[in-house]
Amino acid sequence: MEPVIKVSRVVQAFGRKTPVKDTRQLVLDGIDFEVMPGETVCLLGPSGCGKTTLIDLIIGNTVPVEGTVEVLGEQAPYPTARARVGYMPQGSALYEDITALENLRFFGTMEGMPRAEIERRIPELLEFTQLGAHAKKLVGAYSGGMKQRLSLAVAMIHSPQVLVLDEPTVGIDPAHRASIWDEFERLAGQGKSILVTTHIMDEAARCHRVVILHGGRVLASGSPQGILERTGTESLEQAFLALESEASGAEAREEVRHA
Repeated sequence: MEPVIKVSRVVQAFGRKTPVKDTRQLVLDGIDFEVMPGETVCLLGPSGCGKTTLIDLIIGNTVPVEGTVEVLGEQAPYPTARARVGYMPQGSALYEDITALENLRFFGTMEGMPRAEIERRIPELLEFTQLGAHAKKLVGAYSGGMKQRLSLAVAMIHSPQVLVLDEPTVGIDPAHRASIWDEFERLAGQGKSILVTTHIMDEAARCHRVVILHGGRVLASGSPQGILERTGTESLEQAFLALESEASGAEAREEVRHA
């Protein structure tokens, strides 16, 4: 099987289009990982580690200074692959002066879906996100968690082959989070691929693979169980803290060397 997302030796630095010699200027420094069909992969790391920058590269918002990013065998601007990708940004991209129904119809039309297919999908998504009772309310009146759930429905409206989700469950209560992850597992079982960023360790533990980032670099990549065995820890939180401490020590030694 070929990967649906392939990130190869990616280097990124804001405001530059040429290679950077001083690695301390880099936002991403030599990132490599893949997402295979039917796989859920989590990007895990602290704020500022490069997760959202990496997502922007994968969806084609920006291009890397070095390296390549491929989605479904294509590089940005993804001439045919884009139609098979669903994207949920970290911030809301919804229209708040119209209803949830109108948002779903609008974004379905933007994806080139026939009207009949849009109308077929809407009840499924409203049930999944538990927004059926609020479908005719203006989105501006929604809570933050409700907007997150609607944003997820928008990303899924066209039944994409690949989902790229930047912290999709922020502000969502635990019961709804659990049902959303149940759906992710069901989609993966159907051969869909999901790349997700999160700060929530129990969500990361439900993924097939975890890519732990720190300072724009990959500290570890593998199954949750494999990472626990490598670090000799009992939870992903402990593993993350151990790897981060190790990386911070290495960075401190590097700073001394450059001084």
